[in-house]
Amino acid sequence: MEALFIGFTSLSWQMLVMYAVGLLLIYLAIGKEYEPMLLLPIGFGAILVNLPLSVVWGYEGASGFLKILYEGGIANELFPILIFIAVGAMIDFGPLFKNPSMIFFGAAAQFGIFATIILASLLGFDLKTAASIGIIGAADGPTAIYVANKFAKDYLGPISVAAYSYMALVPLIQPPVIKALTSKAERKIKMSYHEAGVPKWLKVVFPIAVTMISGIVAPISVPLVGSLMFGNLIRESGVLERLSQTAQNELAYLVTLLLGIAIGSSMKADKFLDYHTLLILGMGLLAFVFDTAGGVLFAKLINMFLPKDKKINPMIGACGISAFPMSARVIQKMAAEEERGNIILMHAVGANVSGQLGSIIAGGMVLALVPLFLS
Repeated sequence: MEALFIGFTSLSWQMLVMYAVGLLLIYLAIGKEYEPMLLLPIGFGAILVNLPLSVVWGYEGASGFLKILYEGGIANELFPILIFIAVGAMIDFGPLFKNPSMIFFGAAAQFGIFATIILASLLGFDLKTAASIGIIGAADGPTAIYVANKFAKDYLGPISVAAYSYMALVPLIQPPVIKALTSKAERKIKMSYHEAGVPKWLKVVFPIAVTMISGIVAPISVPLVGSLMFGNLIRESGVLERLSQTAQNELAYLVTLLLGIAIGSSMKADKFLDYHTLLILGMGLLAFVFDTAGGVLFAKLINMFLPKDKKINPMIGACGISAFPMSARVIQKMAAEEERGNIILMHAVGANVSGQLGSIIAGGMVLALVPLFLS
């Protein structure tokens, strides 16, 4: 008789809390449409893994399907690599080639990574774990998973949850930070955009050159850079159009779906409702805030030296994070709300793709430098 009611007797208040968390993520995905492809599977995965007996994770010595997905796609870094191939096929570096100065925002907006590493170290985390927490600020889920797999496997779950959840919540996180640091007049600044052709040879050579340079300067970053640039080379080659479309659509959708539910499965109540986990989530949010602030303040600094007709809309600086293309969309929406007809999307996209490169370079630097400091 006891076995008949084991589902009820196994419930705990921690499980109920996680159901609420999962339902909140699902509500944000459906009700607010905040990156539903990420938040909906993460939220549902969180509910699944916290059901009594957690059969989807493992039961009576057998691995459940969520554990198989987690170990086969996240713990061995397969899903992040596949996601980067898909993202690379989506990225058009044309806006960056037409306005190369945007690349500086991709560097400035990585400030949050290193600020958070310092903060995490001061709070008692060892340097490798602190570096893994700091990478959440890259707003780049695959990079966060990759670094955490190398340096902090015990915290891989909360780090991946924080990275992807905050990526999806960019429309909530960035606007208040931007408005706090800019005036209405600054947010209304218009930026001219001159259409210019980009030669095909440059688009083809770029991913090859970036991969080779990265492989020489920071060899440990090659899996990340190489997969992103391989996807971009498929796009720009012009001879693999159907494969490019498959990478951008079917591959991206399928892997994102599996990645999301696998990340949700890491949100087990007994491990997730822990002081260190909650601390990581808090610092991950701060990392996003610091990144956004770093990009905006850098743009304001540059404006001090530019003539009035050449000033940069400082909101562009916030696009230096790697959340592509969410951040660019958010900044364009804010610009249109401040003044109808103000189009800064192409500049925002240029900064955003720079942030994609910047986050990978930052991840490579962390992977290369932290062992040197420890030795």
